[in-house]
Amino acid sequence: MTETPKTRFTPRIFSGIQPSGGLTLGNYLGALKRFAALQGGPAQTIYCLVDLHAITVWQEPDKLRRNIREAAAAFMASGVDPQQSILFNQSQVSAHAEMAWLFNTVARVGWMYRMTQFKDKAGKNTENVSLGLLAYPALMAADILTYQATAVPVGEDQKQHLELTRDIAAKFNHDYGVEQFPITEPLIEGVATRVMSLRDGSKKMSKSDPSDASRINLTDDADAIAQKIRKARTDADPLPGSLDGLKDRPEAKNLVNIYAALSDETPDQVLARFEGQGFGAFKPALAELAVAALEPITRRMNDFMADPAEIDRILGEGAIRADEIATPILERTKEIMGLLRTRP
Repeated sequence: MTETPKTRFTPRIFSGIQPSGGLTLGNYLGALKRFAALQGGPAQTIYCLVDLHAITVWQEPDKLRRNIREAAAAFMASGVDPQQSILFNQSQVSAHAEMAWLFNTVARVGWMYRMTQFKDKAGKNTENVSLGLLAYPALMAADILTYQATAVPVGEDQKQHLELTRDIAAKFNHDYGVEQFPITEPLIEGVATRVMSLRDGSKKMSKSDPSDASRINLTDDADAIAQKIRKARTDADPLPGSLDGLKDRPEAKNLVNIYAALSDETPDQVLARFEGQGFGAFKPALAELAVAALEPITRRMNDFMADPAEIDRILGEGAIRADEIATPILERTKEIMGLLRTRP
């Protein structure tokens, strides 16, 4: 028996954001800011607006189109350069859907039912949710592996999905005796990969929270940003000199982490500067920093949104570039599985 030769995968980073509207500070610090920073490195960067994931629950079509463009504007306003990176929306590259079906035959039903996000979204209504909501982790795996991505920047709450992607890749490679897909590595870095609610430090900042005061939206103006930070829940104790002192103070820890992420410092560096001070001093400093960082992004987003045709053009060009990578990988996968290709 001859030994299967090792495959050298091109270093590629892939990630995506669901265009469901209402991007927040959490999306910026946990994703968009990091995406921009990864450009120009040794790995090719591919970023996707995962609109096929969005329609696992019903979407109003005109609103979805706007949300896709708004998300693209947020990527670019945050520093993602469509010339350095590939930026596109998922539904324009049909290889994603085709590869997802192939992975539906590899993944096991039990894997899908164990996914925490499915349990959270479906609740007790599992019989009436869309089949797509159950199966979409296979589409997520397809998003990544269609480009043979070697790394994916993820937050702590997304690790389970990447583990499933790794399981699908490993099972495919084992079942067919090939090394078609890499075992994609997570990129978990930074001090604010999981930004928490301004009203409850135990919950993630989310656009679905009923209270708008719980989050900073990327569309908020300077006054709204400053006011939300001033009203953010904290405690009466002064700030300690190190992060260990915030172990049982989730709201305080969240604000310090946000400051550190916006200023590109460590939390301990921030605390060394504010040690012994209360939030009466810290919150104004954080508000000033947040406004300085986010107001230009909001302004650039508005500029991009004023020309939707240009956004569509950029996404279309990105889709062509993405398709050039994805199609050969998809065709090779089908060939491995024994599917005939009769068209030239």
